[in-house]
Amino acid sequence: MKTAEELKENVRKTYAQVARQSKETNASSCCGAGECSTEVYNIMSDDYAGLKGYAADADLGLGCGLPTETAGIKPGDTVLDLGSGAGNDAFVARAETGPDGRVIGVDFTPEMIAKAKENATKLGYANVEFRHGDIEDLPLSSNMVDVVVSNCVLNLVPDKRKAFAEMHRVLRVGGHFSVSDIVLTRELPDELRQAAELYAGCVTGASQVEDYLGIIAETGFTNVQVLKRKPITIPDDILARYLSAAEVEKVKAEGLGVESITVRAEKTEQGACCGPGSSCC
Repeated sequence: MKTAEELKENVRKTYAQVARQSKETNASSCCGAGECSTEVYNIMSDDYAGLKGYAADADLGLGCGLPTETAGIKPGDTVLDLGSGAGNDAFVARAETGPDGRVIGVDFTPEMIAKAKENATKLGYANVEFRHGDIEDLPLSSNMVDVVVSNCVLNLVPDKRKAFAEMHRVLRVGGHFSVSDIVLTRELPDELRQAAELYAGCVTGASQVEDYLGIIAETGFTNVQVLKRKPITIPDDILARYLSAAEVEKVKAEGLGVESITVRAEKTEQGACCGPGSSCC
């Protein structure tokens, strides 16, 4: 089994390649990772085109939801986008927070940071910045962010508890997050879980939905709500690369057990007291 660092390096290499590819190439692959059926891309993606602030050059077609749509961003807010990629969600968030707000994108792939900075410069956004960093150890001070958004990224993080604990740390009391992500509703076959391409692209880094929501609560967040959920399927030609014909039929009959969900939760006074590192509860 790969270590956390080996998994991170695999994701970093994959998304470095994605950053160098055109959107058309990413659209013909499984979340930009490897040569997959276009059906995966069509099912995974939601349409950003109608959202204020949408920048086509920053849309690499890698998301699994529209977290900014349910984020409740207000003018003047400081917004953090985790796994900011080429800047797509950050620019949509900037349209909501306005020129008096601030948007910070964090990504641990240098090629993505460079692409996002280039896009921000072209758009002339002085209040959008991109920082190289690890979601498990965010390069931000505590209690400085009003809203956190993330789109199909936390499923790639080996230690999700650390990731949510870091989100809790950087949020101000009264702040909240809106995250779209991939979760499992049953155990996946080992062959799929071991497939590096699917881990980096979409599915195999995902947690069981009960565990995922449990981690959110355990790291101090309150008022946890699943706002949207959508079943995800993998086409037969992808399944056939890892499973026998009989196993493919079984998966088709039982369902893959993978969903895209959008979750929102808050950092309240009670949650701040009982969050990671607190001794007051």
